[in-house]
Amino acid sequence: MGTLLVAYASRHGSTREVAEAVAARLRERGHEVVIRPAADVGELEPYGGVVLGGALYFGRLHRDAVAFLARYESELAERPLAVFALGPKTAEPKDLAACRAQLDRALRKAPEPRAIAVFGGAIRPDELRFPFSRLPASDARDWDAIEAWADEVGDALQPAENPQ
Repeated sequence: MGTLLVAYASRHGSTREVAEAVAARLRERGHEVVIRPAADVGELEPYGGVVLGGALYFGRLHRDAVAFLARYESELAERPLAVFALGPKTAEPKDLAACRAQLDRALRKAPEPRAIAVFGGAIRPDELRFPFSRLPASDARDWDAIEAWADEVGDALQPAENPQ
């Protein structure tokens, strides 16, 4: 299928950490993977499929992820795409569902991904500005769910079979 691109948009690093875990799992399954910040991707030509990860901040997908989707809209329509987002402070189903609705809104104009996931986010108060620096530290990322989704992505990004 060719090399997969795992691109991410992260302000404080937790989305990058998930992107690295997804890339590592894809490599374990035999895929060639390149990982880059979404803002640093210059072209999609070398890649047979794309995984895009972005953080959700106050109901909006990270601006670098939005810009990536807009910049490469036509190219993404020609290759398999998977998207994940980190957002809620908890991994409670209602919080994940609310963030999934936010992600779905952000993806309205994008080519349809073959796989979509939302994972809990992480809050590191020491990296935030006031008043957010007063939030309690938390990490709602479910690493087992992230690994399982990466396994699904490896299958979902295979080229579509052409019926004869």
